[in-house]
Amino acid sequence: MARTQGSHGDITGPRVRAVAQTLFARHGFAAVSMRQIASEVGVQAGALYNYTPDKQTLLFELMRDHMAELLAAVSTQTHRSARAGLEAFVRFHIEFHHARPDAVFIAYMELRNLTPENFAEIERLRGAYEAVLERILQDGAAEGVFAVADQKVAAMAVIAMLTGVNTWFRADGRLSLCDVQDMYWDMVARMVSVGGSVSP
Repeated sequence: MARTQGSHGDITGPRVRAVAQTLFARHGFAAVSMRQIASEVGVQAGALYNYTPDKQTLLFELMRDHMAELLAAVSTQTHRSARAGLEAFVRFHIEFHHARPDAVFIAYMELRNLTPENFAEIERLRGAYEAVLERILQDGAAEGVFAVADQKVAAMAVIAMLTGVNTWFRADGRLSLCDVQDMYWDMVARMVSVGGSVSP
């Protein structure tokens, strides 16, 4: 089958995903049609199916790729102690997610629109990321510096707290991203440290 004039597979495929991400974040998955995506990309609606079988696959691949990138990035972190590891995780999570607001919005707000099979895969990837923080908390408990009643619950609570930065932080506001990282690190350290102490 001949390609739509002006279409190049190595360019159009990524552009389809980029446009879909922007539109899903702006209008919501349910409100966006394949025809609308095609119009923004600049191809005929039928041509989209050269790059994706359907809208559900687009949504799933956006979420999956976001999680894969997140897991790959966090896996490069090393630390000398649980406390250093927790601080690195806090700062990493805030910075990584701040740089990807559309991907983060979709990853949290559009889970309900995944098929059960796709939902299960994204949940598995999210669980792998939560496990990184759980291990840091477990290490801290072994070192005697962290005390939480349930490390899994604590990990989910901390991640939800850190992800919430995306809902209110603005780069042109009174606080810098570094200021926010400092404040959130202080709060998280107090939450999980033995006796609520943040001393080194």
